Amino acid sequence: MYQTKVEIGTQGIRRALKKYDALRSIAEFVWNGFDAGASIVDIQFESNEVGYYSELRVIDDGNGIPLPELDRKFKPFLHSNKAIDPTTVQHGPSAVHGKNGIGRLTFFKFAQQAEWTTTYELASGQFRKYKIEIAADNLNTLTAFPETDDIGPTGTTVKFVGITELNDSDSISNYLAREFAWFLELGSPYQRSIMINNEVLNYESLVDDRELYQLRLDDMTFQARYVRWRERLNDEYSRYYFIGSDNRERAKKHTTLNNKGDSFYHSVYVQGKYFDSIMNFTVLPETAESDGQSRLPLEDLERDDTFRDLLTKLDEYLKRKRKPFLRRMAKKYIRELEDGGAFPPFSLDPWDQYRKKDLEDVICEVYQADPRVFSGLNLQQKQTIVNLFHLTMSSSERDSLLEVLAQIVKLTSRERDELAALLRTTHLSNVVAAIKLISDRFTAVDELKKLVFCPEYGANERDHLQTHIERHYWLFGEQYHLVSAAEPDFEQALRRFTSYLFGESTSRRINHVDKNKEMDVFAVRWLPEVDEISNIVVELKHPKITLGEKELRQVKKYMSVVLDQPEFNGANMSWRFYLVGNDYNSYVSGELESAEAHGETYLAYKRANYKIYVMKWSEVLTDFELRHKFILDKLRLERDKLATAHRSADEILAHSFESTASIAIK
Repeated sequence: MYQTKVEIGTQGIRRALKKYDALRSIAEFVWNGFDAGASIVDIQFESNEVGYYSELRVIDDGNGIPLPELDRKFKPFLHSNKAIDPTTVQHGPSAVHGKNGIGRLTFFKFAQQAEWTTTYELASGQFRKYKIEIAADNLNTLTAFPETDDIGPTGTTVKFVGITELNDSDSISNYLAREFAWFLELGSPYQRSIMINNEVLNYESLVDDRELYQLRLDDMTFQARYVRWRERLNDEYSRYYFIGSDNRERAKKHTTLNNKGDSFYHSVYVQGKYFDSIMNFTVLPETAESDGQSRLPLEDLERDDTFRDLLTKLDEYLKRKRKPFLRRMAKKYIRELEDGGAFPPFSLDPWDQYRKKDLEDVICEVYQADPRVFSGLNLQQKQTIVNLFHLTMSSSERDSLLEVLAQIVKLTSRERDELAALLRTTHLSNVVAAIKLISDRFTAVDELKKLVFCPEYGANERDHLQTHIERHYWLFGEQYHLVSAAEPDFEQALRRFTSYLFGESTSRRINHVDKNKEMDVFAVRWLPEVDEISNIVVELKHPKITLGEKELRQVKKYMSVVLDQPEFNGANMSWRFYLVGNDYNSYVSGELESAEAHGETYLAYKRANYKIYVMKWSEVLTDFELRHKFILDKLRLERDKLATAHRSADEILAHSFESTASIAIK
């Protein structure tokens, strides 16, 4: 039996490895197997009746641990007792991961003892086998038992005794997939694989995109394989891996798209005869800046023009792949901003929707230019930056926004020019859209005139007039949200009302004799910045009907139901009821005269925050013309050219559904 001790005690070793946990430790033992030339590493475990592991073994078919090399395999790590950060340790053939013996001593994180049974080839066809033990409470003492002859093959089995805190095979599988996905994807002259209880570890769930492509430089051809990972891998940055024609990795290098504030995690494997000239690994001397791991010789390569041209093409390819990815991520981030309450409120009114789209477009473009602008923000910071963009885009200070962004993130001159162009384009596209909206509104008004004043179109109240107004209720006010249109009763309208304002979806009961009355149009506008809720109810009558006491009484019944229901009567709520027809009789004229003292045109009745207005169709149309006269004069819209020839009321409605002036009913 052979024993050896080192200068550093058990507590010193534990301190040096304090950043490791059980899963990292198991991964280290798998790395040790691959470092020893294994093609298969098999993790086998048995569980007790409550699901905890009673036994765990890591088995590899590598070269084993030759007894003459035992001290070199286990002891170099112990030359220093400084803490080791597992995230800085290099992995894979480009760095012999187990060089410092790190992995073999981390088992104390989950077991009381580790036992190695290893077989190595002493000479051709001559194998030796022996056993090694280390106890968790005596980490600085290694015990090796006498070796015996064996028939082979080579390999090592590590058995862990006294296991604690391991009971979830899924977490082990997930961790190992994130740890080794890039390495297993790399390939080699032989296939590598990891088994868990004899089942192959599948990392495909981590692959979000994979593409094979070919690069040509002068007379050289390179085969490349691009992989984008669904999530961050454990400790491997996004890299290029350079592989010779024999499938052996010769070098690797970080890509230019690390630490960009996005989730564009990727690996690119490049193979070609060009890399065959790199014959041997080189080991850099251990310095304060080096962890002593093996490196591949990139220094000579990076001075070569062919290699620089290759990197340029690879970088351009990655940027092309990243662009649509960032666009999708930007849209996802915007949804998160809205859902999280970072967006200012916007109504369904088309004007507000264009302002909202303007803001979304700017955030989307800025995110694509540099996602780091939005990285690591809390809700208050998100609200601040979103409102900054909103206010800036709503003013003439768009260029100032670019100056602010240039101070926050580093933009190349090309990126700065692209972002400036995008900001200008975003603004122009929304100006064009706004002009289209205005022209469509004038068209909608002209179509309403035909429905009201041209009997030959055959318009009726419910199917044509009411439907047209449902789609264009901006005639009675901007930024409103349609609550109901000809709903069965007030209870249904109340449910929608409370759902929109307060997010409640429970059924509501109304005890009122007129609760089953139907409102033609019921819309609400909520202005949270001033905590004001404004409501409108519109009752439409066919042009053939002369408005009188009966029609006005119908609207007052609507008001009565509203007054009787607490949910409709908040201190910050106001109500306006509109009765609209082609003409009215002397009774209505008298009501309008009686209300003249309040100084409001069309007002027929007032009670606190509740008002009833009576309007002729001609007055509704004239009001629109007066409100938009300035815009009409400035744009010089040729309205006769905007009009589309329609032969019936049905054709008018069909056209209005496709218009930007039409508000979609939700």
